[in-house]
Amino acid sequence: MRAFREAVEARDLDAVEALLAPDVVFTSPVVFKPYHGKAITAAILRTVIQVFQDFRYDRELAGADGRDHALVFTTRVGDREINGCDFIHVNEDGLIDEFMVMVRPLSGAQALAEAMGAQFDRITKEAQEAEEAAKTKAR
Repeated sequence: MRAFREAVEARDLDAVEALLAPDVVFTSPVVFKPYHGKAITAAILRTVIQVFQDFRYDRELAGADGRDHALVFTTRVGDREINGCDFIHVNEDGLIDEFMVMVRPLSGAQALAEAMGAQFDRITKEAQEAEEAAKTKAR
């Protein structure tokens, strides 16, 4: 998923959001229940790009049908180095409809959970405002 990778590496969050399907399902490495929808997924990604330090993709793998992708990354949260992978599926329109993140080690996942948890009220508010703006625009 070259477009997504390039957008993340450029920290172009508008481009990242444009690649998300309206019904995208985001599965976090630190929360049991998946998140549904573009607004919450975009808000989470906007925050995680701030929480991650020295983020880089190390390699990209693609499924034979071109709809499944794995982007292996390395980053830090505080003093914890994290290795992880973004598992991405795109729909028939080429938009991301499934996005699952896995990270290791446990201490890194815990640091990520703590950092994101501290921002979650703001993330939720941002997502609600985006949903309201989308509804208003659609009217």
